[in-house]
This record gives sequence, C-alpha cells and structure tokens, in this order.
Amino acid sequence: MPVYMDRHNVSETVTAEHVAQLHKEDLKVQHKYGCRGLTYWFDEKRKTAFCLVDAPNEQAINDMHEKAHGQIPHQIIEVDKEIVESFLGRIEDPEKSKNTELNIINDPAFRTIMVIGLEILSLKKNDSIQVISPLQKHNTVIIKILIQFDGNLVKQNENYYLVSFRSVSKAVLCALEIKSKIKELINNTENSNIKLKMALSAGVPVSGKGAFFEETIKLAERMCNNAKSEIVVSKEVKELYKSENLNVFFDNEQVSTLSYPNEKFLNQLIDYTETIWNNPELKVDDFSKQLGFSKSQLYRQMMSVTGHSPNNFLKEYRLNEALKLLSKQERNVSEIAFETGFNSVSYFSKCFQNRYGLLPSDYLRNK
Repeated sequence: MPVYMDRHNVSETVTAEHVAQLHKEDLKVQHKYGCRGLTYWFDEKRKTAFCLVDAPNEQAINDMHEKAHGQIPHQIIEVDKEIVESFLGRIEDPEKSKNTELNIINDPAFRTIMVIGLEILSLKKNDSIQVISPLQKHNTVIIKILIQFDGNLVKQNENYYLVSFRSVSKAVLCALEIKSKIKELINNTENSNIKLKMALSAGVPVSGKGAFFEETIKLAERMCNNAKSEIVVSKEVKELYKSENLNVFFDNEQVSTLSYPNEKFLNQLIDYTETIWNNPELKVDDFSKQLGFSKSQLYRQMMSVTGHSPNNFLKEYRLNEALKLLSKQERNVSEIAFETGFNSVSYFSKCFQNRYGLLPSDYLRNK
C-alpha cells in the first residue's frame, strides 16, 4: 500500500497537545478508510504538522481526517518510507512519546539540507591516476565529518552528497570543517585538480506541489552548481544560524549568503536555462527578455551570483551536459555536439578541450 505525507497549516493557538489529540481521533477511525497512521511531526514555531500514513489513496486520507476531526490537509504527497527516514530520522513515533497516554510529539520536520559537490577540473589521462585516489580520500574524510556533526547522509555517489541536519548551526560548522580538511588534503597531496562546492538551504518536507523536500533540495543543488562561492547558504539559513548564535555569523570570506532576490533570480535563471539550453539559436537577448533585465543589468547580476557572464554561463552549462552524455557512451561526438546546442563539432571540441583538458574524442577512447 502507498505511503503518504500530508501537511496541515494550523492556527497560532494550536499546541502540541492539540495535535496529539487530533492524531488520536484519526487512529480511532482510520480502519474505516483502509488507513494506518504511522507517526506525525509538529512544529510549534512554524505552526505546521505533517502526518505519515499508509493509505490506499489521497482521498482516503482526506476522508479519514474529515470524519475524525474535520481538519483537512492542505497538501498530500506520496513518499518513500526509506527516504522519509533518511531525512527525518524516523518513520514511527519516538520511544519517549509511546509511554504517554496522549502521545504528544513536539518534533519539527524542518531540516537544513546540505549539498556537496566534488568537481574534477581536468580529465587528462595523465591526471587520472592522481584523481581517483584523492577522490576516495576525500570521501572518507567527508563521511567522518558528517557523522561528527550529526548529518544524515541521504544520497551519495563519488562526487555528490545530499545531507540532512536537524541543527542549522551544526550544518554550517560541518561545512566549514569539511572545507578546512579537504583543503589540507589537497595541499598535502599536491593535487589542485579537485574543486569543492557546498550549499545549504532549509525547509519542510511538503511544500508547494513538489516531491519530498523538493524545493529545498533544488535550491541547495542550484546554489552548489552555479553560485561562485565555495560555501554558499540561503538567506534563511543565515538568519537561523544567527538566531542560535547571539546574532553572529561568519564573514564573506568563509561563507557567502544568497539574498532572497538573488535566490529568486537564480531559480528563474535555471528554470529558463533548463527549457532552452540546447537550442543553438539561443542568444543573450533571450535571457534578458525572459528575466526582465537589460543586457548590462543581466551581465552584472550573473557575474554577482554565478561568477560567469551570460555567454560563459551558457557554455559551461552545455559542456556539463555534454560531459554527462559522453560518460554514458551512447552517442558519438558529433551527435552530442549538436544535441547540446553547439553549432559545429570543431567548436564544441575546442570548448571541451579548453574546459576539461582533452578532446571529447580522447575522453571517449579513455573511458
């Protein structure tokens, strides 16, 4: 049977005890609708509650809530229990709440999300032996630090990490520690061929119409992939950290913050880029018109947020996509060149070599 998480936005007067009572009423009638309430989360500060329910469909959850107490969810999404547990740490009631008659759970589902990216700057064959071993060493160091700062590792591959934190302070301090240790590792191995990027955003599991933590993960990934700083945090993460640490934050040399307007700009930029990036006729004017900037305004804004001019940003985006396609070894160089928006194979090869240190044809042969 599918598993769903619903979201309830509650009034300022609602307490953890009220939510526990509503949950108790759900459990009394759930069998009539084929549902089974697994647990719930309540955030008294943000006045949100989230229920995790086995149910045949969304309508059954609505019907159960309406019959039990009349509080219909504001949103329901289907989820994977393992994913829920990896982000939130549990999929059943906490042990301490099981010993109380009303089962009061005052446990927020709000999390700080960290995305870590390790980028290999050169793909030259004579660098490959040097690169593979350090990446493995980087991974060992990063995992150790995540455990030290109570980070829940949700997803990992060789050069990408998705991590969930209960504490925003621990998340920020963890990022700083990772940056310090990886820098030491790079210096000790005399290998400057790896670039570390980290981004932190914060939010709740059900928001808007997206999937589980989708908005929060998307912002963190976009900041990690496109913002120019090594460690970048959302404005909300900065404010939450300051509220926990006597209104003090780190200077811009250690951690940079993306303002709310810049977050909006970055999301609009990537949303548009994702729909049009492989069109060879795409011009800077198209970005200006779509985003509502003059050419000079767009240039300044993109340099401020991404560190790239519009033309370089688009070229970098296309080259990253081309590298992904080359790695799959399903198409030849010519097909990938035109598929990723380049007007000629020779220009694509030149750009690829300038960026990654070898020709795309050589990269395919070395795979």
